Amino acid sequence: MKTLLNIWNSPDLRKKVLFTLFIIVTFRIVAHIPIPGVDVTSLRSLFSQSQIFQLLDLFSGGTLFNFSIMTLGLNPYINASIILQLLTNVVPALEALQKEGEYGRQKINQYTRYLTVPLAFLQAWGVVIFFRRSGGTALAGLSPLEMLTILVTMTAGTVMLMWLGELITEYGIGNGISILIFAGILGRLPVTLGQTATIFSAENATKIALGLIGAVLVIAAVAVINEAHRRVLVQYARRVRGDRAYGGGSTHLPIRINQAGVIPIIFAVSIILLPGMLATFFATAQNETIRNFAISVRDLFNNMTFYSAVYFILVIAFTYFYTAVTFQPNKIAEDLRKYGGFIPGIRPGRATSEYLSYIINRITLVGGIFLGAIAVLPFISTGVTNISTLAIGGTGLLIVVSVVLETAKQMESQLIMRSYEGFLR
Repeated sequence: MKTLLNIWNSPDLRKKVLFTLFIIVTFRIVAHIPIPGVDVTSLRSLFSQSQIFQLLDLFSGGTLFNFSIMTLGLNPYINASIILQLLTNVVPALEALQKEGEYGRQKINQYTRYLTVPLAFLQAWGVVIFFRRSGGTALAGLSPLEMLTILVTMTAGTVMLMWLGELITEYGIGNGISILIFAGILGRLPVTLGQTATIFSAENATKIALGLIGAVLVIAAVAVINEAHRRVLVQYARRVRGDRAYGGGSTHLPIRINQAGVIPIIFAVSIILLPGMLATFFATAQNETIRNFAISVRDLFNNMTFYSAVYFILVIAFTYFYTAVTFQPNKIAEDLRKYGGFIPGIRPGRATSEYLSYIINRITLVGGIFLGAIAVLPFISTGVTNISTLAIGGTGLLIVVSVVLETAKQMESQLIMRSYEGFLR
C-alpha cells in the first residue's frame, strides 16, 4: 500500500497509471463490438465444445469468444515478433541492426508492425474457413464482398490493438502488449466465477474449494519459478596501471530457470492446432479414403489424453529450442573473456562455453517440465474436479503473474529514479 500511495503521490506516475487504465477500458469496450453480419450466439456454442478454441481465446485476450472486431487479438503481432526474433539470430543484417541500440530496436519494431498486417489477414482467412468447415452456420453463405469485409475488419482490429499496446508502452506503465493480454485474461474472470456460482451445490462444494486452493498454490509456484535463477559466480581480473589497481571485483551471471517465458507454449499451441485444423478441412472431402483418414486424425486429437501428452512433449521440445536460440554460451564466454572476466575454476574461452552449456541444459529441463505442467494443467484440473469452469488456466496464470511482477518492478524502479532526482536537487 505504501508503494501504491507513493505512485499516486507522484504526478508523472499517476498520469501514466491513469492513461494505462483508460486504454484498458477502451480495449475492453471495443472487445465487445461484434463483427457485423455474424451470428455470435452460434459461434459461442461452437467455442464451448472445443478446447482448441478455448486456447485460441486465451491468447486473443478473450476477444475470440465475442467474435469482435478484435477477434484475432494480438496473435499476429506475437507471431511476427517471434519470427523477427528468430531471424535476428540467423540474418546478419538484422543481427547488425539489433546491435545499433535504440535505433536498431525501433527499426526491428517497425518491421514487426509491417509483418503483422499480412499475418493478420492470413490468420483471419484461416479462422473464417475453419469456422465454416467446423459445421457451424454462423459464417455460411457469405458473398465474396462480405468475406472481404470480415477479413479487413479483423485485420484492422489487430492493428488497432497493436497501436493501443504501443501507446501504453510509450505513455503508460509496463509493456503494452503484455498489459492488454493481462487485461483480457482478467476480463474473463467474472464470467468464470459467475458460471461456477450457478453450479454451486453441497455435493461439489469440496471440489470447488480444492480448485480454489489449487489455484492459489499454482500462483505461488508460478511466482517462485518465474523469479528463480542459478547464479554463476564471475570474477574479474585486477589490472595494475602505474601505481593504481583497477577491477578485481566479482559479480554473478543470473541464469533463469524459466529462460524462455511463455514462448514455448505459444509455439506448441501453433503446432498442435495444425493437424486438427487440417483434419477439419478434409473431413468433408469427396474422396472416401481422405475423408476417413481426416476424421480419424480429428478424433485422435479430440482425445484429451493423447492431446495432453503431445502438448506436454512439444512444450519441452520448444523450451530447449527457444533457449538454444536466445541463450548463446559461446557469445557469453567471448564477452567475459573480452572484459577480463572468468568463472573460478573454469578456463576462459571454450571451457567456459561448455560449462555454461552444461548448466543451461540441466536448468532448461526443469523449466521445460514446469512449462509443460502449466500447459496441461487445465486438462488435469478438469479431470480431477469434473467441473469445466474450474479449469485452472496455468498458461493464463503464468502470463498474469509475469506481467504483474514485471510491472511492479518497473514501478519500483521509476520510484527509485525519482527519489534519486529529488536527492540530487
